[in-house]
Amino acid sequence: MGRNKGIVVPGDFLGTTEEFTSGMGVYDEEGNLYASQIGEISISDKRVINVLPVVETPPILEEGDVVLGRIEDIKDTVAIVSIACVKGKEKREIAAPTQGIIHISNIKKGYVSELKQEFGYLDVIKAKVLDVKTLRLSTEERDLGVIKAICMKCKGDLERKGNVLRCERCKRVETRKISEDYGKGMI
Repeated sequence: MGRNKGIVVPGDFLGTTEEFTSGMGVYDEEGNLYASQIGEISISDKRVINVLPVVETPPILEEGDVVLGRIEDIKDTVAIVSIACVKGKEKREIAAPTQGIIHISNIKKGYVSELKQEFGYLDVIKAKVLDVKTLRLSTEERDLGVIKAICMKCKGDLERKGNVLRCERCKRVETRKISEDYGKGMI
C-alpha cells in the first residue's frame, strides 16, 4: 500500500472516481467516493483508495467520555446518534453498533425551541456521555456539538460563517449547535 492520509469516519468524502478506484471500506455515490468505516486512508500505486480499519481492543463507554458520532434521526425532543468512537481512543471502534440520544434539554445552555435548528441529518457531532446505561449525551459545552455538516438541499459541505453554516455550492444558510472545533478536522 502507498501513503496514508489520516483517520476518517463513515461518510467522509475521499475523492472522485476520476481520481481513484474504490477499494475496501469505500463506497461510490454518483462518482464521489466516501468512507464506509472508521480507519486510515491508504492509496496504492495504482490509485486504489482503501479505508483500512485501525481497530484495537474495543473501548467501554464511561460517564464523561467525549464521543464522535453521526445524527441518524431527529424526533421532536431527541436526536438519535450513531456513536463511532471515543475521543482519545479513535483507533478503537466501539464493540457493537451503539446508539445514543441527545435530549433537547442537553443540546445547549438556554432554551431550544426546535431540535431541527440545532442538528441536521447525518451531521458529525462531538458529545459527552452523561449516562452510560441510557446512553444519554450532551453537547452543551463550547467544544461540543456539530463538527461537520452537509447542506440539506444540495448535500454540499457547509462552511462556518460566524454563528451559521453556509453552503458554498447553493448559498443556503443553515443553523446548528456548532462546536468551536467545527471544520478543523479534529475531535
